[in-house]
Amino acid sequence: MRVGVYGGSFNPPHFGHAWVASWLIWADRVDEVWLVPAFDHAFDKDLAPFELRVRCAEVLCAVLGPRVRVCGIEAELPAPSYTVHTLDALARRFSTSQLRLVIGADNLPGLGLWRDWDRIAACYAPIVVGRAGYPPVVGSPTFPGLSSTEVRRRLATGEPIDDLVFPEIAKILREEWPAVRGA
Repeated sequence: MRVGVYGGSFNPPHFGHAWVASWLIWADRVDEVWLVPAFDHAFDKDLAPFELRVRCAEVLCAVLGPRVRVCGIEAELPAPSYTVHTLDALARRFSTSQLRLVIGADNLPGLGLWRDWDRIAACYAPIVVGRAGYPPVVGSPTFPGLSSTEVRRRLATGEPIDDLVFPEIAKILREEWPAVRGA
């Protein structure tokens, strides 16, 4: 089975994540997409509680269908979460699957900071997806530049988020995000 390992903070997940996951399936790049929320970000990003981010990602997956699911493996791994360690752990656990890392074009300028990027590239054949504001990626559409940062900003200021997240996720965020983030 071909699996797209789509890691990220998912802080929170939004339509951009859904579009990428759906395109990977529709374009037959992979058989399944696994959303892998970071437990503890390697670059010290401030994150909402892991359980809340996983729950929101699970809601996104429920909307997208059975070929997109959440993998919470990073909660079992030593912190901080390095992509190479996550991929290696998944490869050991799912040895019959062909794992491919999914990253956005916005990650390309910083790949020199990633731990063991050369090994990731050699062992997990990354699928790079285009993102608005970055050079086009051959073989990928350019997805709009939606961001979790914008979702959080709107939540903090009371602005609508309905054009950025599924209604089921918006409900969770409106009820729980301000309480855990101080927004």
